Parts: sequence; C-alpha cells; structure tokens
Amino acid sequence: MAEVPIAELMQRLWPRGDDEATYVLLDGARNPDVLPLIVASALPSKCLYIGDLDPALARVAPYLVHLAKSSPATTTLLERAWGDSWGVFLRATVPMGAVHRHFRRLLRVQDEQGRRMLFRFYDPRVLRMYLPTCRPAELNAMFGPVEIFVTEADEAGRILEFRNNHGVLGQGEVRVEKRLHWLGDYLRKSRDEDGGNP
Repeated sequence: MAEVPIAELMQRLWPRGDDEATYVLLDGARNPDVLPLIVASALPSKCLYIGDLDPALARVAPYLVHLAKSSPATTTLLERAWGDSWGVFLRATVPMGAVHRHFRRLLRVQDEQGRRMLFRFYDPRVLRMYLPTCRPAELNAMFGPVEIFVTEADEAGRILEFRNNHGVLGQGEVRVEKRLHWLGDYLRKSRDEDGGNP
C-alpha cells in the first residue's frame, strides 16, 4: 500500500485554510468499503445517481462528498481513497448542490455511433487520460465551477493537479519524497550514543 502524502494533499486541497470549497468524488465500484465509509463519516454527501436506487446499485454508484479539513473523517477518507483509484479530489467555487448538478450532467456521453454510455470521469485513471485530450469547449464543460482537480498519479509519490486556464489545460505535478523515518531515528541514536558530539 502506498504511503499517503497527507500533508501535501492538505496544502493543495485547502490552500486558504479550512474553507467550504473542497470535495471528493468517490467511486463505489472501486471497493465495497466506499459507501460504508461515506455513511460512517457523517460528512455531507450526495449520490450522482438520483431516485430510489436498488441497494446493489447504491453500493457501486459515484458519490460527491463535501470535505472539512478539520474533520477526522476527512483524514480517514484521504488515507483510504488515495493510491487505490477510489476517486478524484477537487475545489469548486459554488455550493455543493451546484457541484452535484454539474457532475450529474457529465455522467452520460455519446460515442461516434450515437450510443449513450456512462462516463466514469470520477475514476482518476480516466480523468488524467481524458483532460489532456480536451478541446477548449470540452475543457470548459468538464470543469464548469471546478477550480482544480487533484488526483493520484499512476505511480506512488506523485500528486497531479489540473486547472482550466480559459480553455487551456494547466497541469502540475508534485513529487512527494518518501520519508526515511528510520534514518532520522538512526542518526539521533548515534548522536546520543556519542554523547551528542558530531
């Protein structure tokens, strides 16, 4: 299991402190623990599918969850979701209801033959492949009120960021160095054994 870069994620998801702008789209189909974890978190959440859902469908549906930086449930979600393609994190400039409506409009797409298909944009593997292929109008439609998408990369230790700069995709990458906890402990122990002498 990959080490979760909690501190770095917190900096990117809450750059202005504990505000109301941060969400995650979680894919219930990725793991049977997703829906129970959302329910147990007591964080505000909405399924992207509407109506009375069969319990089997509800377990595998996508969910929008409003994250609070100071909530222990948020840290738990970050730790469980990151590195296993559970979902996509984002910041948006509008309330949760408007974010929900925006993402609901993106759920279905048509292929070249006119067939309607489910678009699983909330899977980070799909989103990070799709966004670089977008034309300006597609990018504007995809982002809507979203300020930034934050996803895991295909390898551990990388955070990807995507922004819409007036129809041009802005991409950023943060490499997170694996911390060598054992090295610090070893150096401290060696220093103590030497009586604090360098």
